[in-house]
Amino acid sequence: MPFIPKIGIIACSGECCTGGNIARYAALKAMHKLRPRETLTICLPLFLAGNKGERGFAEVFPTITIDGCEKMCAARSTKKYSGDPEVAINVEDYIGERCRDSTERWTIADSQEIVDKIADEIAQHVDVLREKAKEEWN
Repeated sequence: MPFIPKIGIIACSGECCTGGNIARYAALKAMHKLRPRETLTICLPLFLAGNKGERGFAEVFPTITIDGCEKMCAARSTKKYSGDPEVAINVEDYIGERCRDSTERWTIADSQEIVDKIADEIAQHVDVLREKAKEEWN
């Protein structure tokens, strides 16, 4: 059986705005419901703190980052410490400045449709990256 690596998902850890919550919920849906055996999470705070396991995985295997705002912390950090992510998603590209709105900070109720859309996009990227990896690794 050919080796096909899992795809690492690095989501925004920002708690101060709607975009961060959407990024995390979309990543969780993609990982736990849509592609549970094909993905794993990379903890952004541990990654930033220098954890060798988190950074090492991202150096070797494909990663997808999901950021909640224009700061692009997950994508920028991945690039700085482990190399360019294969895919960098920014929630602001979907909902604009609403990402910075803190009124929905503690609930995701009004954002479920966009969470589902981004989770579906993540799952599609996972499929493409795993197919590409299958060709490269074997």
